[in-house]
Amino acid sequence: MIERCPNQIKLCYTLIMARYFIVADVGGTHIRTACFPADSQKPDSIKRIHTNGVGAPHERLINLIGATIPKGVEVAAITVAAPGPTDPYDGIVLEAPNIPGWTNLPLKKLIQECFDVPVAIGNDANLAALGEWRFGAGIGHRNLVYFTVSTGIGGGVIIDNQLLLGARGLAAELGHVTVILDGPLCSCGQRGHLEAVTSGPAIARWVEQELSQGIPSLLADKRPITAEAISKAASQGDELATAALARAGTYMGIAAADYLHIFNPSLVIIGGGVSRSGEAFFAPLRKAMEKHVMSKKYLENLTLTKADLGDEVGLMGALALAQQLDEPSPCL
Repeated sequence: MIERCPNQIKLCYTLIMARYFIVADVGGTHIRTACFPADSQKPDSIKRIHTNGVGAPHERLINLIGATIPKGVEVAAITVAAPGPTDPYDGIVLEAPNIPGWTNLPLKKLIQECFDVPVAIGNDANLAALGEWRFGAGIGHRNLVYFTVSTGIGGGVIIDNQLLLGARGLAAELGHVTVILDGPLCSCGQRGHLEAVTSGPAIARWVEQELSQGIPSLLADKRPITAEAISKAASQGDELATAALARAGTYMGIAAADYLHIFNPSLVIIGGGVSRSGEAFFAPLRKAMEKHVMSKKYLENLTLTKADLGDEVGLMGALALAQQLDEPSPCL
């Protein structure tokens, strides 16, 4: 049950007050909220709770938002980075993996019923791209492609300083491009997608498969096998771990070359846990990307880099959206 809705948190003002943005990042394990002064990139506070617990996840989110709002301030906007396909125009979470009940959830409407302020919802990977563009590795670039390579592969695209959304807000599912025809099964139900080959769990599955065939490795007695463990083994010279990251990086580079053809960015950003694997992942990525572009012109003045914002990327992406919502011509 929502504890403080709607009248107890109704935001009405007659005096000039300090203005704040309230932002949230929702994941399958935790919900985080932050309170940012409207003129600052540094939060006054950050709060975190488990996504699942007493009450429905959206109720837990709304209660945490309420607890994050300081007394006696003006809330200029509330924004949420939500997992899974999201309709940012109507503020509907279409399907959030690992969050019970978040199918066609009108999250924007539910929040606005409790807080009488502008509200916007965005896909977390799209907003990560927006955050990196505004506050991180993408500063100074008008056109960029962002990948997050972790449990899945998400992404976002900035074209001429605008976040690419598409007709339904479903653009930039960069992990769901086919790189192996009839290849491994993807989490979405299709086969051979980049996510099914290069995500952290996909890399671990390939290693497990090779170990089952008797390939020697430092990982032979490790359970569970994770992308982090594979990265560590590769840094110790393990041949199987090195081959696993090279395979993943190669397919990442093939897909990146395709996206260079489509979007012609000046910057490609790689975030997520797998990006911490270093040159064992990035060197094959660069090599494959350079091999598969149709013209070297796509590589001129192109930068490939790791993301800057780390674990804060969801909150900073939501902040970037809040700032745009507060501008005279917001993107949503």
